[in-house]
Amino acid sequence: MSDATSGQGPNVSRRRFIQAVGTTAASVAAGLHIGAPARAQSRSANGRLGVGFIGCGGRMGAHIGAVQQLKNEGQPLDLVAVSDVYKPRVDAAVQATGGKPYRDYRELLEDRHVDLVCIASPDRHHGPQALDAVEAGKHVYCEKPMTHWSQFEVAKKLARRVKERGVAFQLGTQRLADSIWRQGAELIRQGVIGKPLHAQVGYYRQGDWGERGMPILDPSAKPGPDLDWKAFLGDAPEVEFSVQRFFCWRMYLDYAGGPPTDLYPHVFTPLATVLGLGMPTRVSAAGGKLFYNHEREVPDTVNILMDYPQGLTVACMGTQVNAWEMEWVIRGAEGTMTFSGPGIQIFPADGRREPVKEVAREASGDVREMWLNLIECIHSGGKPWSPVDMGYCVQTAMNMGMLSLFEGKTAHFDTDRERIRI
Repeated sequence: MSDATSGQGPNVSRRRFIQAVGTTAASVAAGLHIGAPARAQSRSANGRLGVGFIGCGGRMGAHIGAVQQLKNEGQPLDLVAVSDVYKPRVDAAVQATGGKPYRDYRELLEDRHVDLVCIASPDRHHGPQALDAVEAGKHVYCEKPMTHWSQFEVAKKLARRVKERGVAFQLGTQRLADSIWRQGAELIRQGVIGKPLHAQVGYYRQGDWGERGMPILDPSAKPGPDLDWKAFLGDAPEVEFSVQRFFCWRMYLDYAGGPPTDLYPHVFTPLATVLGLGMPTRVSAAGGKLFYNHEREVPDTVNILMDYPQGLTVACMGTQVNAWEMEWVIRGAEGTMTFSGPGIQIFPADGRREPVKEVAREASGDVREMWLNLIECIHSGGKPWSPVDMGYCVQTAMNMGMLSLFEGKTAHFDTDRERIRI
């Protein structure tokens, strides 16, 4: 693959990309370790939901805390199992939950006491592990991104199988716990700004993903009984072990994608929810590794333009070098919607800064409310706030942005064949 940023972008060869995508497609074709189909479970025999936790790093702590709090408040939940490729993390999770330890997540999925799994492993494992969980009849709370940037086929299959298996699936885009996105979607349907034509959203922060952001917990760690390096790699290319890759995996393209996949789903998914976006028709990206010039491979600055078939362009922009944020805006033919003030403000299309309408948020929330929403959907059969079909569309748009950045070309989505062309 050619460098998309003339020497400043990720150093990714076409051969490496083809290898990554080819390996992923082969894994999908082989069923991703999937056994015989199981019936979807709605709850355990005693009416309670047993929760298993897969990937017990730093992010999982928030989920364990949220589930424990909900259980203490009377929700019918039990923390029954934990799994990680690194034994010290398993041991810590057992202490926090009292759950049964597993080193292989597939063994956790075979546990009949597990009805619902939470997945917070490295990005490359989200899709395969979620797909295996769905095939095992488990409900899923999966951290974003839904898949690694090279795993389009995994995302496509996961979206299909969630619906076919009848399980509940919540993608961990916790901003969607805020009601303003659903309120904004209703205002768009009512036509308060006319036809949406242009939207912008950004994610700006200052800080690299080196050892400060992802600390090396044990500099002497090495593969063996306490660290399953092969399981960590999954379907990624085989490389020699290094503590830097294992603990600081967000810096490497084999396991992560930088802002487009690690950060932008947080802000783009709410905007896509308001606008009811499906698949983009074409996506172009610019940027690269413009500032952090050490071992890091993933870009630090990426700007993505996406065209949608309803005649709408969305700009999703950001950097990890400067934290000055941009305004979230949807521009329509008859008005402008911003997510500010009491929650939502509507301004005239002519640029005047006096709002003609203000809408207060009905409710705010975070991880706890996302869990409550998922639990309610498990019992009611309803659609979660961050459903798999929206996750599939958002992930595809971000994947197209990554490919555009690497290739220096516009990526197109072939709706008839449901595939990305570049």
